[in-house]
Amino acid sequence: MQGDLAVGIHDLSVSTTQFALTHETLAAHNGADIGKYHVGIGQRSMSVPAADEDIVTMAAAAAAPVVGRAGADRIRTIVFATESSIDQAKAAGIYVHSLLGMPSATRVVELKQACYAGTAALHFAAALVRQDPSQQVLVIASDVSRYEPDDPGEATQGAAAVAMLVGADPALVRLEEPTGLFTADIMDFWRPNYRTTALVDGQESIAAYLQAAEGAWKDYTERGGRSLGEFRAFCYHQPFTRMAHKAHRHLLQSQGHAADEDTVDRAVGGTTAYNADIGNSYTASMYIGLAALLDSAEDLAGRPVGFLSYGSGSVAEFFAGTIVPGYRSELRSGLHRDVISRRRIVDFTRYRELHAFSFPADGGDHPAPRETTGPYRLAGVFGHKRIYEPR
Repeated sequence: MQGDLAVGIHDLSVSTTQFALTHETLAAHNGADIGKYHVGIGQRSMSVPAADEDIVTMAAAAAAPVVGRAGADRIRTIVFATESSIDQAKAAGIYVHSLLGMPSATRVVELKQACYAGTAALHFAAALVRQDPSQQVLVIASDVSRYEPDDPGEATQGAAAVAMLVGADPALVRLEEPTGLFTADIMDFWRPNYRTTALVDGQESIAAYLQAAEGAWKDYTERGGRSLGEFRAFCYHQPFTRMAHKAHRHLLQSQGHAADEDTVDRAVGGTTAYNADIGNSYTASMYIGLAALLDSAEDLAGRPVGFLSYGSGSVAEFFAGTIVPGYRSELRSGLHRDVISRRRIVDFTRYRELHAFSFPADGGDHPAPRETTGPYRLAGVFGHKRIYEPR
């Protein structure tokens, strides 16, 4: 049963990278029909990090407006979700904590389970707030999606971060109970420690996603959740935006509902606008979908929204949230559109240079080229230490 204390997302901010590659440019390189990208997977462009950008710089850029508005005094915990980790021991959130000048009396941890980890972080944060409603939790999901050149997954690449402030009496989304869970041991997508790019079985991954969506929904309904017809919209993890359509169509059909294109588009179409330009941002993807939905023209005040979070390997969770009346006054719609529109479009040669860039692992001093116009940058790697700075 839902407790009396309202807990959820109080603020939300999105950031992405300096550069972008259009799918027209990618199609011209590999000879693909542009419809394969624009229609088949629903992508227009992909965000590409500069040499001095990574998950930390994007995370700090997303979090700075949130901390700036709320202040840091009540933020007792930072939870950083990523599958693009930069260190096997140190949480990336500690760098963000330092860049933003946050108090030392703060708990900082990093969570990993493919693209699902952002949702694990959100529920971890909500539990901490229910334990102590006076505190707030900064949840950050930040990732860079990378595949081998000419891999089928190359067209789905992207990079972005989302920062969410979780607290009592939220201004944007009130989280509901119960949640529905599903886990299965499936090798559909993975990245061993010795690789910088992911391995993926595309068809297996789609099948695993659909199986997980159905399984999480089954657990949700068995625990007394809402019916499908109660939801105004659905936010799905979007490895590519058409996957949200596939997943919702499958869920509708599995429950005996009509699943024509208009019905599916009404449910998920408002969530895809940003991801179509950014590409796959792994842990941040579903919450970028939420940002797009909230920033859309429709007034969603008081309406329930369904969330299906999926992470390969695989773990999924279905949960619900109600959009809080008055939410529009708290949105960052202009900022979100600006961080996407300000990206500089690169040609294919420059994209491949950026894709191939890496710092030597010899322990020497390696300054990063000054490329980003974002608020924070990776200064370089010096004696095996990553050094970040305000730009």
